[in-house]
This record gives sequence, structure tokens and C-alpha cells, in this order.
Amino acid sequence: MRYFETKFLDEAEKFMSRFEIKTIKKILYNIDLAEQTNDPRLFKKLQHDIWEFRTNFEGLQIRLLAFWDKTDNKATLVIATHGFIKKVDKVAANEIDRAVGLKNKYFRNKEKK
Repeated sequence: MRYFETKFLDEAEKFMSRFEIKTIKKILYNIDLAEQTNDPRLFKKLQHDIWEFRTNFEGLQIRLLAFWDKTDNKATLVIATHGFIKKVDKVAANEIDRAVGLKNKYFRNKEKK
């Protein structure tokens, strides 16, 4: 059973395209697993309704920030906004702010359609 479906904004896709194929496969594998389980090691709530997909691979702490879009009755969507390599324990406030900005832009654009 899938709890949600994940879609990627352009910035998230651009971030992922920087990696080798085996790293991309690991990120996508973890996202797929997160969609089917409730595991905070893979998908964890941060703040301001922003969540993070977590992948640790080959010494890198890869993070994709995301938010929920429950406005359509069809499916529960999680929208991945952008990614970064985490270097310290805490997610930097500017990364969360960036995700909030992308989330607000996403919903503004969705309302226009």
C-alpha cells in the first residue's frame, strides 16, 4: 500500500541530475520505500509543514525537502522542492525557508490553473 505519491519540482530534478546513476537509484529507492512505510529514518517532518526525504549513501547525507499537497481528492501527493547535501546535524533555516517559498509558489500557480 502506498501512503502517498511523490512528484518533483524542477529544482529537485536538477539537484538529483548532478549525481551518478547509482546514487539516483538509491535516492529513488528510499523515496519509494518512504511512500510505503512510516519510517522517520526515510521521511521526517521538520517545521513549517516541510518534510525531508533522507538518504545516506557513500558518505553523503542527501536531503530532498518536500511538502504535502492534499488539495486534490484523487491522491495524496508529496512535492519534493529541492535538495542539498547536509553537512551538519541540523537542517539550515535557509533551506527550510527556500522550501516554504517553493511551496507557496506551487500553490499560487496551482490556484491560477
